[in-house]
Amino acid sequence: MCCFIYSQLSDSIFCEVKIIKNSIQARFLGLIGGLLLNAFGNGLCISGNAGSGLWTASAVNLSKLTNINVGIFLFTLGILNVVTNQFLIHHWDWHRFVGEFCFIFFFSYFVNTFAQFFNYLGIPNLPFLIRALISCLGVVFFCIAISLYQRANIIMHPNDDTTNLLRFLYLKGNSTAAQLLDFVVPIVIIIFCTIFSHKIYAVNVATLFSFLLNGVIIAEADRLIFPQLKHNFKRDENY
Repeated sequence: MCCFIYSQLSDSIFCEVKIIKNSIQARFLGLIGGLLLNAFGNGLCISGNAGSGLWTASAVNLSKLTNINVGIFLFTLGILNVVTNQFLIHHWDWHRFVGEFCFIFFFSYFVNTFAQFFNYLGIPNLPFLIRALISCLGVVFFCIAISLYQRANIIMHPNDDTTNLLRFLYLKGNSTAAQLLDFVVPIVIIIFCTIFSHKIYAVNVATLFSFLLNGVIIAEADRLIFPQLKHNFKRDENY
């Protein structure tokens, strides 16, 4: 229902700014496929337990430092991303605000579902090398997903919207630079937590893989995965 309501709002917005390069059907295919693939990839990382994306790792380290549920920090960081995006576009966009919260709701549900399924298959009990490969594969999947729903540009995870805004508004379309700049905050959080706890959590092989190759994989996915889906970016909005 939430997604349906937002789709009605989105249709009116897209007609006003006249930026559609793809049909709305193709864009929703990119959105839904990207949402599911992102949850699938994150589920693999969680179940493989050999590292994760830096934002997830920062939430885990905050949780270990404070003994507060990691879900609270994931939600809090998501809210901070939503607010940050409003500053990046220099005006209040309540459609974007509502849409990003809708995405978080569905994304969280599917991540949990996939992680439970992979745990049921016994992935956490596999040798470390295999789990490391599975976690890195999870990174590849969620990078492809990011490429899909960023190009669709209907709604997306607020953190991925941040990198999208940085990429096109501030960094001349450079996806690698946008990803690296976006990683500054979680890296600072992880360093801060490590100084006080003297331990580091959720940072492993797949984390390094994600740090080094996120932007590269997204850029290649733009070129190779569903290449008919172009970047539907709102260039003519009054930012």
